[in-house]
Amino acid sequence: MQLFVELTPTGGVLKPEPGVYAGPVVIDKAITVDGGGKVTIDGQGEGTVVQLKRADGAVLRGLKIVNSGGSHDRLDGAILLEDTNNALIERNLIEEVLFGINLRKSFDNVVRDNSISSRADTPSLRGEGLRVWYSSDNLFERNLLQGVRDILVINSPDNRFVGNRIADSRMGMELVFSPGNRILENRFQRNTSGVVGIYSDDLLIRGNHFTHMRAKTGSALAIKESSQVVIERNEVLHCSVGLTVNAPVHPENILYLRNNRIAYNDVALYFYGEKGGHVIHGNRFEGNMTAIAVSAPTSALANDWSGNHWDGYQGFDDDGDGFGDTPFSIYLYSDRIWMDRPMTRFFRGSPVLELIDFMERLAPFSAPFLILRDNRPLM
Repeated sequence: MQLFVELTPTGGVLKPEPGVYAGPVVIDKAITVDGGGKVTIDGQGEGTVVQLKRADGAVLRGLKIVNSGGSHDRLDGAILLEDTNNALIERNLIEEVLFGINLRKSFDNVVRDNSISSRADTPSLRGEGLRVWYSSDNLFERNLLQGVRDILVINSPDNRFVGNRIADSRMGMELVFSPGNRILENRFQRNTSGVVGIYSDDLLIRGNHFTHMRAKTGSALAIKESSQVVIERNEVLHCSVGLTVNAPVHPENILYLRNNRIAYNDVALYFYGEKGGHVIHGNRFEGNMTAIAVSAPTSALANDWSGNHWDGYQGFDDDGDGFGDTPFSIYLYSDRIWMDRPMTRFFRGSPVLELIDFMERLAPFSAPFLILRDNRPLM
């Protein structure tokens, strides 16, 4: 394949005859390689199969790319974009590689409609399906990533992830020092975690679907030390923890949780730290085993709670305005002893704890801690 690439002039189109071609291949000019869905490039177990280096405007389309090298140190994978801008990577099938698509210092590229899977190893031994390093203003759209390790975004602001599906992997997406990314209308299924944002300000996470993140250590969403993060209109269903978020270290480090449906999870929201400050409006909490878990009684109390629907609310709406006439409150009774003693989590829902909880609510030995109050619960 390398010879055909070298014979194609800048701006030209290479359409190889159907068949299997040997890699690795290096592309350093703006050409189009179109396999029409009938061309396979086999890396033969060496390095990265296709490398685009300073190949602004190049196009890779309709290729099957297999058998990269196996070095985590060299980041062996299917496709590498290095110092490459305005490239288009679309409709490629990537299988039996360590890493999938890797961007290094590459900007304004489009990666769409690709199918990416790694090797049949344990998740920690696979490579990232997408790895984005010091690259911004890229669009990742309608890709299927299944059986990879993570999507990893490092020091890469202002990218867009739209309509992708990430399944059967470890972290769906991890963003580190990557502000301004937009994560829109993606599906995260059966991963250990969904979206993890660390030191990444101004994230927008909207219209995504998170299901079956069942690992005890994982969350559908986890945000740490990131300010002005907006999480809205998402569905979070059947997960171990819906959202894990730390208390704001600075007043501006707040999170906006709006109009989400968080249902049938073990824990809907988990707050850790000594104080709150997040804005939580218009969400629906339904069928969760525990609505709120905290590391300290004050972790959630100082948040701005308003207009949320709680399936456990027992008040009335006599004035007919659509909101309860009395606040919705959550107290720390014995059914939440597992927050301080994690080993007791095994007994949640058992007759013994249910009996203790009933007795404490009926005649508490001491005043329970108030951990949440929504003054305007949605009916």
